[in-house]
Amino acid sequence: MSTLESVIWHTLGYIAMPSIILGGFVVVAVISMGILSLKVDK
Repeated sequence: MSTLESVIWHTLGYIAMPSIILGGFVVVAVISMGILSLKVDK
């Protein structure tokens, strides 16, 4: 059981970092696009 748990935690760790980085990039892109669209509308 402990081996399975360690495998699960390692997998979650490897998945978490790229997900956080990609998530932050997407959030920044959406916010910047929203600001640009607001400026264009004005």
